[in-house]
Amino acid sequence: MTNVTRARRQARLSRALGLPLTPKSVKYFEKRPYPPGEHGRARRRTESDYAVRLREKQRLRAQYGLREKQMHRAYLDARKEAGLTGESMVELLEMRLDALVLRSGFARTTLQARQAVVHRHVLVDGKLVDRPSFRVKVGQTIQIKPKAQAQETYQLAAEGANSDVLATVPSYLQVELSELKSKLVARPKRAEVPVTCDVQMVVEFYAR
Repeated sequence: MTNVTRARRQARLSRALGLPLTPKSVKYFEKRPYPPGEHGRARRRTESDYAVRLREKQRLRAQYGLREKQMHRAYLDARKEAGLTGESMVELLEMRLDALVLRSGFARTTLQARQAVVHRHVLVDGKLVDRPSFRVKVGQTIQIKPKAQAQETYQLAAEGANSDVLATVPSYLQVELSELKSKLVARPKRAEVPVTCDVQMVVEFYAR
């Protein structure tokens, strides 16, 4: 898939879900803030409860770039925890290594963060980890490995070049951007996680 094709696909998905998923999709979404297709401009018919829940699930899944199997596994893990299942689900997803690489400012998009991990550019407590789904524990340190830091992408990231498209660094992360290093200092709380989703609807979708 070419970069142009990928960008168009993300723009179309952004319009379908009602939120921009990547920096490049922002301008397309702002230009056409309605669903794709010939009836995109038309007023939505009253949606069924199932359709509303499905869309919220798809919104959360798209923001983390997950496959359905991965989303369902996160839901099952969240059910085992004390507290609200929806909030726990988002918090567990936020502790994924690729999500924290993104929040730390080391990448511009979820896809770029995932590629950094898969290409073996990321260390956790000094050890290479190439699984984007790796769940980082409180107290662990994330860093772009020294050899990879020489790449232009990471040099720009260290200078803060990604700050224009990312949310403010959340309080659960302690980031030393110039060193491309961060530490998970607390478990993420749903209220601080910068994703757009009605998590209760997602829970209801899977619990049906």
